[in-house]
Amino acid sequence: MTTRVIVVQHGDKERRAGDPGLTAVGVEQAEAAARAVALHQRPTEVWSSPLRRAVETATPLAERLGVTVQRDDRLRERMNWDDPDVQSLDAFLDDWAACTADRERRPRQGDSSADAARRFIDSLDDLADRRADATIAVVAHGGVTTDALRTLLGDEELARRAPTLIDDGVPCGALTTLEHDGARWTVLAIAATDHLRTRTGHRSA
Repeated sequence: MTTRVIVVQHGDKERRAGDPGLTAVGVEQAEAAARAVALHQRPTEVWSSPLRRAVETATPLAERLGVTVQRDDRLRERMNWDDPDVQSLDAFLDDWAACTADRERRPRQGDSSADAARRFIDSLDDLADRRADATIAVVAHGGVTTDALRTLLGDEELARRAPTLIDDGVPCGALTTLEHDGARWTVLAIAATDHLRTRTGHRSA
């Protein structure tokens, strides 16, 4: 028996610090992802990072499926720009880039890439252990999703399959599909965007 997990990247977010919600474009992307996942994957559960942009992306999918959005803090982003008085956006982005290059480096606020991947995969492992032979949707963030893929595949294989992902991030509303066979995870698809009409840039952590 296999557990399938569809990792949905949240929609385009407002450009501000703290816990921003979705823009109008982000709402469209969330609706498009909800339609595609509900129609083609039909998950029985919807899980989300507790951050607002993820919950707002998860909500239309959960409504289509008639289920409740369940939250897991382990799905949160690797780093979140919380307070411009504590750290400027430029400093945050510099810290992000340094932690992307050195996966063990701990940022001023948040987790290292390696630690973020471990907690994210731990969350998926728990779902696979409890929900064998199920399909589950997980709404998360580009940084931590990429961190997990780097751990599961290795940088060389990830670069071969998705050459721009580490540097450019996961597109808003993109779908990444994983399967667990009871022993290990297999990555079936990375950051698919065919279901989206509206495309935006990457780096929407």
